[in-house]
Amino acid sequence: MGKLGAGAITSLSLNAAGDHVFAGTSRGSIYLVALDNFEYELRNSSHFGRINAVAFPHNYSELFITSSVNDIRVWHARTRNELLLIQVPQLECLSCVLSKDGKCIVSGWSDGKVRAFLPQSGRLLWTINDAHNGGVTAVAVSGDGSRLVSGGMDGKVRVWSITLDQQLMLVSLGEHKAKITQISIKGDTEFVSASHDGSCILWNLVGNSGEGSWRINALFATTQFSSILYHPDESQLITAGTDRKITYWDAVENDAIRIVDGSDSAAVNALALSQDGEWIVSGGDDKVVKLWNYDEGYYNYVGIGHSGGITRCQVAPDRKNIVSVGDEGAIMIWKFPDVEALKSEA
Repeated sequence: MGKLGAGAITSLSLNAAGDHVFAGTSRGSIYLVALDNFEYELRNSSHFGRINAVAFPHNYSELFITSSVNDIRVWHARTRNELLLIQVPQLECLSCVLSKDGKCIVSGWSDGKVRAFLPQSGRLLWTINDAHNGGVTAVAVSGDGSRLVSGGMDGKVRVWSITLDQQLMLVSLGEHKAKITQISIKGDTEFVSASHDGSCILWNLVGNSGEGSWRINALFATTQFSSILYHPDESQLITAGTDRKITYWDAVENDAIRIVDGSDSAAVNALALSQDGEWIVSGGDDKVVKLWNYDEGYYNYVGIGHSGGITRCQVAPDRKNIVSVGDEGAIMIWKFPDVEALKSEA
C-alpha cells in the first residue's frame, strides 16, 4: 500500500461489510481502502487550512467558490460536492471573486500575483505578476468586466484594465498605510477600499476615457476595518472590524448614522447582505453567525457550529442559504429562515 496522497492518516473507520476501511488524513481527504489488496480511491476532499474567501456567481445559487492554502475549490451548493479543484502548490489564495458574466475566477495570492482561471476547467487565463508586495488581499471586478481593482498587504490599491490578452495598470493609490481587507464596487463608477489602518476610502473608478482614478471621500474609526459593503440601493455603507461594531454610514456625507454591537467579545470579520438589502449576515472571532434585520439593527437568528473564527460569509442570491467559512478550514451551509412564514404565524 502506498501513501494516501499528502498528509498523515488521522482516523480510520470500518465499513458495514467489513471489507473496506475509510481513512481520513490531516489534509482533509477521505480515502476508501480495500482490506484484501489495499487498493484505495479518493472519496472526498476539502480545505485543510484557513479559508480566506467565499463567493457566489451573479444571480446563481447552485454553485459557490472558496479559496484557501494551495487551492481554489468550486462547490455544488445543494449536493455539497466538490466540482473543481484549482491548485497552486506552496501558495495561499488570499482573495477571489467571480466576474459578473461567470466566465472568470479572479484570485489574489500570497506571492503577490493576481491569477484568473476558467471556472469550468480551472485553466489559467492570465496572470498579473508583482501586483502587490506581500500578497494580494482583496480583489473586485467591475460589472462590465473591463476593470479590476486589487488591494494588497502593502496598503496599495491598484486599478487595472483587463482583457484576455492584456492586463494594464491604470493607477496605483497609496493613501492607505496598512493591509487592504476588502474592496466593493458601486455600479461601474465608484469603489471603496477598507483597511487595517482605520480608514475606508471612496474612489472614482476609472472610466472608459482613462483619465485616472481619484479620491472622493473617506471615513475613519478607531478600529481595523475588516469588511465594507454598499447597501443594494447604494445610499448607505456598512462596515465591521476589530472594535466589534457594525456601523452604518451615509454614502454621500460619510457620517456614521447607526452603530450596533456586532459581538460582545470578539472582532467582527465578515459581513454579507441579501440582494434585497433587508438582511445582514455577520461573523467573526466569536465563531457565531448572526442574521440581522437591516432596518431594525437587531439580530434575529444565530448559527453555532464553527470551531474557529469566521473569516467570510455570503448569502445565496436566491436567499435560501447562507455560507460561512472559517480559519479552521470549515465550510458551513445554513438554511436561510423562512421569515415570511414566521411573520404570518406571528
